[in-house]
Formats: sequence, structure tokens, C-alpha cells
Amino acid sequence: MSLDWIYIAISWLLLRWHELWDMIVPDKVVLGTNWSWVLAIVFLVITVRIILFPLFVKQIRSQRAMQAIQPKVKELQLKHKGDKETLQREMMELYRKEKANPLMGCLPLVLQMPVFLGLLHVLRRLVPDGKHNPTLYTWTADQFDKASHAKLFGAPIAAKFPDQGGFLTDMGTSPLNIKIVAGILILMMMATTFLTSRQMILKTGWSEDPQQKMIQRLMLYGIPFTLLISGYLFPIGVIIYWVTTNLFSLGQQFWVLKKYPPPPAAVKIGEKSKDVDAAAKLTVEAPKPGVKPANQKKRGARR
Repeated sequence: MSLDWIYIAISWLLLRWHELWDMIVPDKVVLGTNWSWVLAIVFLVITVRIILFPLFVKQIRSQRAMQAIQPKVKELQLKHKGDKETLQREMMELYRKEKANPLMGCLPLVLQMPVFLGLLHVLRRLVPDGKHNPTLYTWTADQFDKASHAKLFGAPIAAKFPDQGGFLTDMGTSPLNIKIVAGILILMMMATTFLTSRQMILKTGWSEDPQQKMIQRLMLYGIPFTLLISGYLFPIGVIIYWVTTNLFSLGQQFWVLKKYPPPPAAVKIGEKSKDVDAAAKLTVEAPKPGVKPANQKKRGARR
């Protein structure tokens, strides 16, 4: 199946944003950066996230519904222990009745993947080596030439951390320059990915289900670590896209989590809720048989 339609759509959005920013910020190098192309990538992210925002809200609502029905889920698991077919049927009916969709949590991420892969493919082609057709995916030869020479603080947006020699020399940059810019962006990508996952977990709490908790730990620690490897092979423009996506997610999650807070029952593992603490303070230990309460002993002493 051809993915050209994805590449054409991503290219079209990228080029339209570049045209707009080129009118506002002329395509001149300032601080070693072609800002019209960098901002085009940033606003490509914003466009995609605005389109997917309604799905993100549905994702949060579905997660809240899933948290609210956890007691009922445990009841069904105990009731139909050993009968997987009945349990699955009852669980599906519960999800339908409570309007909870376990798959909704993955949908926004799944829909973002084609955009990410499309941009990765488009930016990997932006190399002025004469090996790539400059007029593919609605590009003109002039647009291709300008984009292939676009830089961020002296590093081409199509360059990768390990790149050396070749077209870099012709563009007046060095492998060290690329490694510094790409290295900083990779660290930012890892940090913002970690903070995005941490923000969600702190608000919703650690899952009581061992498998779900393992997935949460993988999201929190495993994925940021894998980005150290994959970021090594990403073009700088793609890392800009990823960092911008994470920063947008942090702001979006903050707003949505504030508007749709987790249910009161969602308490972090290893911590007590304020209500539990308050109840514990009010609880008085019952006196042992044959032992007078402390207040009665004091009255007897006074007499």
C-alpha cells in the first residue's frame, strides 16, 4: 500500500505554514537559524494536535470511566474466576453500559504515528546531494533547495547526530555543530517525554493492576531511554517535532486534567487519601476487657 498520500498531506501542511511564516519572518538566517522553516514544523504540530484535541478529551473521559468502574471490574473477576468467556462477555457489557472504552487511550497516539512517520520520510529526503527528486510530494525545486539548506543554530534540520562530511562541508557546518544541537534536542526530547508521562501518572495515580502498573513504569522510564537510541538516528527537524509535541501535550494535559479530574477513588499506591487519614485520627482504640478507660482512672485518682 502506497503511503504517498501521507507524505503529500504532510508536505502540503509544512509548505503552507512555511509560506505564512516567510511573509512574517523573511527567510533569513538569524542566530544561524532559518526560523520560517523551524516555525513551520512547530505549527505543523499545533495543527495536528488541534485536529486531534476532541479525541484527546474523549480519551480522558474514557480513562475516568475506566477508573470509576474498577470496583465493578474486580467483582466480575471474582464472580467469574476461571470462566474467561463469561468474564469477557460481562466486561464488554459493563464497558458498553458505563461508556468506557479501553482502546480509546491508544487512539490519539495511533493517529499521530502516520504524521510522525510522514514527516520523518519527508525530512530525510531534504539532502542537497542530487540523489533525491526535488519535486515529489507537491514540492518545487526552489522549495526543496531552501528547505534542504535550512538550519537550526547552524545545524541543518535534515541532518542527524552521526552525520559527517559530505554535504555538511558544502553547507558550511561541521559534525561537532550537529552533535551539539542534536544532542541538546535529544535530551530535551527524553526529558519532555518523561515529564509528560509523569504528569499523567501523578494526576491519575498508579494502577493497582500489576500489568497496568508495569505498562505505566515502561511509559515513564522505558520509552524516554529508548529515545536516546532512536534520537541518534532522527533528523533534527523530527526531534523539533517531537519536543514540540511533548510541550503541547504538557499544556494540554494540564488543562484537561484540571477540567476532568480523576475520581476520588483514584489514590496513588503506597499513599493514604486525606479522608482515610482523617478517619484514622478520629478512631479511638477500644479498651481491653477488665481495663478502665484512661479518663475513668483520672477521676478515681481525684476522688
